[in-house]
Amino acid sequence: MSSENTLQAVVEKRSIGQIQRHVFLCTGPSCCTPEQGMAAWDVLKQHIKQAGLETGPAACYRTKVGCLRICTQGPTMVVYPEGTWYHDMSADKMPQFVQQHLVEGEPIREWIFADNPLPADDHKS
Repeated sequence: MSSENTLQAVVEKRSIGQIQRHVFLCTGPSCCTPEQGMAAWDVLKQHIKQAGLETGPAACYRTKVGCLRICTQGPTMVVYPEGTWYHDMSADKMPQFVQQHLVEGEPIREWIFADNPLPADDHKS
């Protein structure tokens, strides 16, 4: 299989082009311990999968990062395109976050410390 075909297979498998949200989770070590960050990451992955958000019309991509440059009250998380920034996103909060924000579309205001939505793209073809 050529590298072009391999890339296209990944695009299809990961629903690139259909993603509705992208969640970035900082796994430390500055805002939280790596153990806290990875525990939150594992639960986030599990609940996104259980909610059926890996593919399809409500597809949600997830990425773990080493730093979101907040470096306090972590794990820190941001959800795009709405640009919702969450603090203290421990593993025990992930099930409620996935259900309320990602499935129901209702951000959890008491956990949010900033909002910075991406601008509307007027140049889509």
